[in-house]
Amino acid sequence: MTAAIPLPAPATGSAFARLALLGYALLIVYASWYPFTGWQSNGLPPLGFVSSPLPHYWTVFDVATNVIAYVPFGMLLVFALYPLLRGALVLALVLLAGVLWSGTMEAVQTFLPTRVPSNLDLLTNVAGAVIGGVLGLASSSFFLQQSRLLQVRQRWFSHEASRGLLVVCAWPLAQIYPQGYLFGQGQLTPLLSEALTDLAGSPIDLFSLMWPGLRLSAEQFWLCETIITAFGMTGAVLTLLCLLRKKAPLWTLMLLTIVLALAAKSMASALLFAPENAFVWLTPGARGGLLLSLLMLAGLHFTSRPVQRRAAVLMLLISLLAVNLIPPNPYFVVTLQSWVQGKFLSFNGAAQFLSLLWPFFALWFLLHPVHRSKAKV
Repeated sequence: MTAAIPLPAPATGSAFARLALLGYALLIVYASWYPFTGWQSNGLPPLGFVSSPLPHYWTVFDVATNVIAYVPFGMLLVFALYPLLRGALVLALVLLAGVLWSGTMEAVQTFLPTRVPSNLDLLTNVAGAVIGGVLGLASSSFFLQQSRLLQVRQRWFSHEASRGLLVVCAWPLAQIYPQGYLFGQGQLTPLLSEALTDLAGSPIDLFSLMWPGLRLSAEQFWLCETIITAFGMTGAVLTLLCLLRKKAPLWTLMLLTIVLALAAKSMASALLFAPENAFVWLTPGARGGLLLSLLMLAGLHFTSRPVQRRAAVLMLLISLLAVNLIPPNPYFVVTLQSWVQGKFLSFNGAAQFLSLLWPFFALWFLLHPVHRSKAKV
């Protein structure tokens, strides 16, 4: 009797691509409407920019940025619809989605005094989405079918790791926006102070209300940063460990994730401030936090996945509480005064979005019901 030849596994959709598409679409919204202040009607129709003449003044930087920004949108849309739609049909849908999404972003900018809707932006955004769609079609066999990358994903990561992979991949990018403390993501108190100030019509500082008359020394700020850095980094890396199988190279992936986060921090500091500020974040407090985090990870990486998940939740909650209760670092405020956003306004808006919300995305994943249902099996 001859053995039956196994049939290839049917193509399945990618949960990671669908979640990434949703996250990236929200990122575009935040970047396009940032800073979300001064909403007003100027009497112009929201779609009036469509029939306006093309702008006389534009730069190669602006055009390239608008094209590149929508390339991932087109690629992720192709991956998210695979294998339901393929070929020319999915490319047509990418074109339509690019027009609708970018057109909506530009139309709403009519009501923002700091933004100017432009038909050139619409055209370049749609071009970027179509380019992304073509690249997605060309690379779908590599990313979504039985490729070496997919085999590594199946061998190293658990079956339900798609949500967590998206969260962990976003952590290095969350370091781009300038923060007063290393790995101090989720600092909402300054934004709440600004919102309350606008509502009340007079300055309101929540830090001063919580800690009247408090004055911290440089050493005390370093200790605060040690706590925020240690718990923030440990929580992020433990989130990664929750995704990995025992056969995966744990320490290699852990260290690679940390290196990528620090590299993103250094490159952003050099680009947004000055090249000599590339390592301005490496304060005594940050160095102490990095060392403390590595010591905690050395012990926790031996524990079971449920223990790592609970520890990650605790670490992220402590980091969130600390970064929202500790007053702003005055030494960082001085450095921030040299930051000129300029052409990076939309980019900085997207970076701030990730910086503010990353801890909450991580907590959403760590507390997701999928972990409880899996524990019952």
